[in-house]
Amino acid sequence: MSKSAAKKSARKAPTKTARKAKAPVTELSTGEATVETLLSHGIRTVYALPGVHNDHLFDAFARASDRLSVVHTRHEQGAAYMALGAALATGKPQTYSVVPGPGLLNSGAALLTAYGMYAPVLAMIGQIPAQAIGRNQDHLHEIKDQAGILSRLVDHAVLIKGPAEAPAKVAKAIRSMAEGRPGPAALECAIDVWGARGPVGPIPEPMPPRRPRLDEDKLRKAAKLLGKARRILIVVGSGAWGASPEVTQLSDMLQAPVLSYRRGQGVLDGRSPYSVNLPLGHELWAEADAVLAVGTRLFAPILQWGTDRDLRIVNVNATADDAGKLHKADVALIGDAAPVLRRLIAALERTNDKRASRADEMRERQAKMRARLAKLAPQIAFLDAIRAELPEDGILVDEVTQLGFAARLAFPVYKPRTFLSPGYQDNLGWGFATALGAQHARPDVPVLSINGDGGFMFTANELATAMRHRIPLTAIVFADGAFGNVRRIQQERFGNRLIASDLTNPDFVKFAEAFGARGLRARDPQELRFALRESFAVREPTLIEVPVGAMPSPWEFIHMPQVRGKTRR
Repeated sequence: MSKSAAKKSARKAPTKTARKAKAPVTELSTGEATVETLLSHGIRTVYALPGVHNDHLFDAFARASDRLSVVHTRHEQGAAYMALGAALATGKPQTYSVVPGPGLLNSGAALLTAYGMYAPVLAMIGQIPAQAIGRNQDHLHEIKDQAGILSRLVDHAVLIKGPAEAPAKVAKAIRSMAEGRPGPAALECAIDVWGARGPVGPIPEPMPPRRPRLDEDKLRKAAKLLGKARRILIVVGSGAWGASPEVTQLSDMLQAPVLSYRRGQGVLDGRSPYSVNLPLGHELWAEADAVLAVGTRLFAPILQWGTDRDLRIVNVNATADDAGKLHKADVALIGDAAPVLRRLIAALERTNDKRASRADEMRERQAKMRARLAKLAPQIAFLDAIRAELPEDGILVDEVTQLGFAARLAFPVYKPRTFLSPGYQDNLGWGFATALGAQHARPDVPVLSINGDGGFMFTANELATAMRHRIPLTAIVFADGAFGNVRRIQQERFGNRLIASDLTNPDFVKFAEAFGARGLRARDPQELRFALRESFAVREPTLIEVPVGAMPSPWEFIHMPQVRGKTRR
């Protein structure tokens, strides 16, 4: 090539450095750069409580108000729980913003729950002045090692130090919530940095998360193991939410019942005879020669029900850490459940033995289990009323309450993400504000929150948020005047020495009406059906009080004994 041709070619193909130099640059504040990155990643709502540390961030929200909405709550825990509910109901990243120190700590229970539920919640937390961080000078809302606290609540946390780096750090935080172990992330930014202005390069577009490559040898091994097994049990958790068609097909291919307890409800339609609850799963675990676990740690089966050399386990989990947290599987397949299961189905088509239908057997066993659960008749009567009125795609958010415990055992769920339960944190008071976020994010379907009077009062103030933002959530308060589970334990195990379990309640109908919400009272399941029908028809914020007494204990159906050779302690 001649020198002149080389020069011409060089002019046509600029170097990587030259391309970077020509990239458009805009002057933005750190807050504005953050907002633009949120928008580019499809985040259109921020659940938030304002405060001086985040004033410039909220000004950026206001400047983008034609593209971004701010739902302001009455308490920081409400903002974080709403973001959690929105993330669980949609499967998409959601964000909340609060001030540092007390604001972070007030939102901490929800962030911890998001971690335990693998929920993509992005926390945007303010900070004291940048030069003072870590110097313990007692600034407003200063907390010792805030970054360290955040690192124990999320897997990805970073401090934004200026406008130029904000887009990349925000984009990386959002991407981190879908890579490896799914879950929340956190961003900190100092009070004097949100408003700092400077040149900002192009706002990054969303990038697909990196996925592990499926081990072909393990895939063939899993297909061979399952294909030859005689009595298979499939166990699903929330990691299977996106794989409902694949789990359904595998259940049919393998004639395998599908066990779900809290997080996996609805992965297999609850009307199928193969959809089994926890106590029936306990029976089937004792009989199984193989288990396919999808998106679950197998906590109760491994730690309580036991394993032995006659039980082979195939795990499908997002990360190797999740797969091996409680036990070593015979085969661990790492990756997103849906594509992994599609590959497993294809492999099983070559190895799967012909199987007789177990449908009649499962119908008979389901009937016997319903007879056993008749002990919980008061709870089940109310749950039947709810199921009769809640549409198939309506969302039920449970609580740590007598109706919530029973719902995990006896409420038929037809689709994934329509039964939201708090996972292993199981924290009292999570339900109402979480349901509020779910309803805000899914205005196309009714969302129903079931609460006890104890848990409801944790975030009852968010009725104001429901009214301010016209969020048509329906909430039920089953009021027994006590922390009912605590009271029962004291009666049964501590000689009826009652302490700190009785409650003083408002008139919940008048309480709702004081906020301008609809207040209704239902005294029995039939009246509850009428109240729910009315509420779902008018689509306004509604609180239904249901006075109840003590209810039968569900614990014999939840904490069940060892049925195989050994358990881990």
